[in-house]
Amino acid sequence: MYKTPEVFYYDELVSTSQKIKELDSARNLPEFSAVIAGYQTAGRGQGENRWESEKGKNLTFSLVLKPHGLEVPNHFRITQVVSLAIIDWLNAHIKNASIKWPNDIYAGDLKMVGMLIENSLAGKEVVTSVVGIGLNLNQEKFISGAPNPISLKMITGKEYDVEEVFQECMQHIMSRYLHWLENGDDEILHRQYFQNLYRNNGVFLFRDNTGEFSAQIREIEPDGHLVLETSSGMKRFAFKEVEFLR
Repeated sequence: MYKTPEVFYYDELVSTSQKIKELDSARNLPEFSAVIAGYQTAGRGQGENRWESEKGKNLTFSLVLKPHGLEVPNHFRITQVVSLAIIDWLNAHIKNASIKWPNDIYAGDLKMVGMLIENSLAGKEVVTSVVGIGLNLNQEKFISGAPNPISLKMITGKEYDVEEVFQECMQHIMSRYLHWLENGDDEILHRQYFQNLYRNNGVFLFRDNTGEFSAQIREIEPDGHLVLETSSGMKRFAFKEVEFLR
């Protein structure tokens, strides 16, 4: 039986992920508990990236998952579940949402959602996953120099209620996650993730530490590695080892 999740709202935080880690450490929060901030002073993306978000305009939150029995080599399942849940929500609003490997959400060729998933391990298992999500809702101007941001409002012309969107996104995340836990069908999850993958069909330009090359996405391995087919054969990449070029 699941305990009722706790939701914490803050006008301003350094980082929602940092805050939920502190709260979970102190109180052992129920699964699906979340922290929402109207503004993050140091919202993080992958690596050294920073997430730009105008105060009060977008949805920035972090939630905690506790996937009992999830073995470390299968940690990418969390990324797949959450990414597909956000796609589920977006599909009700736009027609061209996709997942840019590993977990950005794109509208066409423009980035609408960023995620950062941080796992805590004990032995061979993932004990907790803190999922940080930044969803561009109502912001209409971006000044950080990020190459391709877009918000939902810029596409639809509509204003969105941040709290309402949070509730809807959480319902989709809970639904996807619990269905996956109960059914354990990793093959279906994997197939749906690939079907919704950005540039999953066709030859495109990429860049790694050896230079630019043309390739086609052939596979996402269970541990999250990207497999590209090039003119010289298959290449396998971890995140940050290869860049998508426009």
